[in-house]
Amino acid sequence: EVFTFNTVEIKVQPSIKVKNGAPMSIVCRADISKSTDFQLKHNFTIFKDSKLVFMTVSDKGDAQYEIPMARSSDTGDYECTVEAGGKTKSSNSLHVWVTGMSKPILTAEKKEVLEGDVVKLRCELPEEVPPLYFFFQKIKMNSTPKEKHVFEPYRNFSVMEFSVEEGDNILQFDCFGGRSVKREFEYSEHSNKTLVTVREPFIKPTLSAKPSSNITEGDRIQFECSTVVARMRGIEIILQKNKTILNSVRDEKILKYSAIATLGDSGEYLCKVEQGRASKTTKLNVDVSELFPKPTLAASMNKLDENKELTLSCSVSGFRKANFSILRKNSNGDIWLKNSRNLTMRVNVNDTGSYICKAEVKGIVKESKPVRINVYAPVSKPTLSVVGGLPEVVLGKPLRLICRSVTGTPPITFTFYKGNEVKNIVINDTYATFLDENIRENDKRGYKCDARNNHSSGVKTSNVLNITVIVPIRNASFGSVPYGEVEDGSETAFLCSVKEGSWPILFRIFRKTDHEVLLFEKNENAHRVIWRKEAMNRQDTGTYYCMASNRANVDVKSHPITISVILASWQKGVIAAFVLIPIAGAVTLTLWWFLWKKKKGNEYSALATNSTSEKLTRQHNDGDYYSGSGYIEDNENHMKSTDESKGPDLESAEVEYTEVEVSTLDSHREIDSVPIHFPAPVQKGTETVYSEIRKANN
Repeated sequence: EVFTFNTVEIKVQPSIKVKNGAPMSIVCRADISKSTDFQLKHNFTIFKDSKLVFMTVSDKGDAQYEIPMARSSDTGDYECTVEAGGKTKSSNSLHVWVTGMSKPILTAEKKEVLEGDVVKLRCELPEEVPPLYFFFQKIKMNSTPKEKHVFEPYRNFSVMEFSVEEGDNILQFDCFGGRSVKREFEYSEHSNKTLVTVREPFIKPTLSAKPSSNITEGDRIQFECSTVVARMRGIEIILQKNKTILNSVRDEKILKYSAIATLGDSGEYLCKVEQGRASKTTKLNVDVSELFPKPTLAASMNKLDENKELTLSCSVSGFRKANFSILRKNSNGDIWLKNSRNLTMRVNVNDTGSYICKAEVKGIVKESKPVRINVYAPVSKPTLSVVGGLPEVVLGKPLRLICRSVTGTPPITFTFYKGNEVKNIVINDTYATFLDENIRENDKRGYKCDARNNHSSGVKTSNVLNITVIVPIRNASFGSVPYGEVEDGSETAFLCSVKEGSWPILFRIFRKTDHEVLLFEKNENAHRVIWRKEAMNRQDTGTYYCMASNRANVDVKSHPITISVILASWQKGVIAAFVLIPIAGAVTLTLWWFLWKKKKGNEYSALATNSTSEKLTRQHNDGDYYSGSGYIEDNENHMKSTDESKGPDLESAEVEYTEVEVSTLDSHREIDSVPIHFPAPVQKGTETVYSEIRKANN
């Protein structure tokens, strides 16, 4: 017995869209192929949204899940699974939508309420499954219903509150539900209407004014507001005008308020009665006629010099019988000046300000618009100076000037001039500044400024300010004579110079070995300075450089030069003498010993010769003997005599120094007929080569 599942299908009757309350059937059918005709049991299982809703066992190839009255909760995805003979097969998913929702049930907590109370409502959809939306409506005669809604994700009912307002008497409430299915929204029908009766805790208040008409400024006006209440406790009556509370009473039925009428009392008045949440209002318009217009204050002058005379006059158009007063406005309260229509005074600067006048008739006081009076003191002669110091500026830097007047009523107009050219105009209280960024080295134009205000005295001009332009130091050079090698004990001249820079210039010369040492410092009204060091020694060997600065406060450093201190000529001679004299003595002794040995070897030969030859040989030997033992002593005398005479017959060796200039790149300058040698960028300057020349008397 062999079988196989071909298909498993699921269907809904009458259609996949079923109306709420109508019958609905879910049909599951299995198509099976068999090798022979044999009996097979089928286990049918139906799921809705993956939850089991129906199971049955049948010999037939289909099964049916009956729903007598479909509800919206039956909406969902259905799937059928069939198991037979150890084999299982499932159908595709089928979405069924039960359209429409059941009718909700609405209940009210109270059937009768007072104005200001709250009505609590409950709306329920017992046959529906959340999430659900609930909509509540408050229906009042001859008005648009007020609607509120709430979303309930986990329950099938909701609770809502509505407040009972003034004017509510018989109210009706209903509700309906809604839900979202596959991005489509549907609503239930409306619930039954629930009727709620409203009772008034008090009647609408009555507001009146006495006199009721023809109210004129100065009249006494009286307001009265009253109501009828069912319960006195907690009652409150309030009288307002333009949201300003004029008077109020508690636990009373009548409110009274009176005042002297003014033109500002015209407008709408509101009487409000409150008790708990209940509130009722009544409005009343009041029109107050003007008794007299506002006064006008006139001034003889609005801008005037100090010590001038000022007259203020107050008047009321078409009305002369009034009490006048003139005052000066002040933040801490107006300052009374005089009870009169007119005021004349001699003013000073402190009288600058705003003035008003007041007029009083029948207890009504009115105030004029303020009049501004400005009293001016003349400006003093302005002073012009450089911000932050001396009347000088470094070339390339901006120049900031300040013009100031010690006295003078602001605003003051300041005008800056460079030469006769207007550069800037500034309006300020006591001073003004000007920035000149176009400074030139040879600019000889002076600066000045004007100051003026509204005083009749006119313009005051400062003194001319001349500015010194400081040129910064540029290109410092450094050299020495002699250059490079200097004899011990000799004088050396150092020259430090700059290409340009304003005087005075501070020159400083440093020697740098393992640390820097300041050797020389001097202020010069020149572009160069010479420093002579009289006696150089071996400790003066090192690297030298100079630094120059002026009032521009920029230090400019030269290239360094190296000085080596060597032995002087006489020191070399002494050393040579101490070395050569012992050597000469040793040579003389060696020569004497050699001659003596030779004499001994030729003694027999000398006896055989003739007398003439013997004499000659003796004279020769005597000479050799003389040049031996007596040479050192005579040599000392000879050296002494030749040293004194400075003659050319010096027998011993003498050292002479000859200065030879080998010019590789001429980079020296002539200063005071002294050649100063500077280091060139690549090659050294003029080099002095000292050659030792030995002279011998031979």
